[in-house]
Amino acid sequence: MNKTILITGASKGIGAATAILFAQKGYNVVINYNESYESASLLCRSLASHGYSVMAHKANVANRLEVELMVKETLYKFGSLDILVNNAGVAHQALLTDTDEIDFDRIIDVNLKGVYNCCKCVIPSMVSKQSGKIINISSMWGQVGASCEAAYSASKAGVIGLTKALAKELAPSGITVNAIAPGLIETGMNSHLSIEELSDFVSEIPLGRMGNADEIAAAIEFLASDKADYITGQILGINGGYVI
Repeated sequence: MNKTILITGASKGIGAATAILFAQKGYNVVINYNESYESASLLCRSLASHGYSVMAHKANVANRLEVELMVKETLYKFGSLDILVNNAGVAHQALLTDTDEIDFDRIIDVNLKGVYNCCKCVIPSMVSKQSGKIINISSMWGQVGASCEAAYSASKAGVIGLTKALAKELAPSGITVNAIAPGLIETGMNSHLSIEELSDFVSEIPLGRMGNADEIAAAIEFLASDKADYITGQILGINGGYVI
């Protein structure tokens, strides 16, 4: 039986690249989305037209009940849930003094509580079969912090702490938990940056360029594979040398 992967925030960017890669590798792929119905539907139809086993499911990861329903539908349709990729996230650029409580709560709810919700709902099925892979998408700003992105940095730092703690908690059940901390990646999340800002940013990256979503997807594939069975609780920085 083919393995099943659930990818949150999979309608575009890193999530979409991951969905495409795993579909091509023969996995059952669940494409989670919340607001991006058109992008998710287009991706799902495109993959299905090539004969791949895919399903799109709308769920706000910050809402426990919606996540529970998504996991139940996944298990009903595919029979197992072997890999969870917690990729859904939102960003917010502002001074902390200009970040109101509503914005702060939204970032924490999606970026951190969303990871908690998905893990909590998926773990029982993984524990029952004594195997599974959880891969969380953090950020280099979760490692070093970013000016004018205090809330985002805090949420992604929380993901790192959750990853390390959960790795210890789930290791006896044969489940590995790791995180990837991307740097500047060519996705819509960086669309707010001007050409000049991007140029200045890239000039500080030792490898001299932005990363791309396919490179993150490839790292996710490795961590989800049998080759990474002895790796858990680790934070893989993919940032072109920006954070060393």
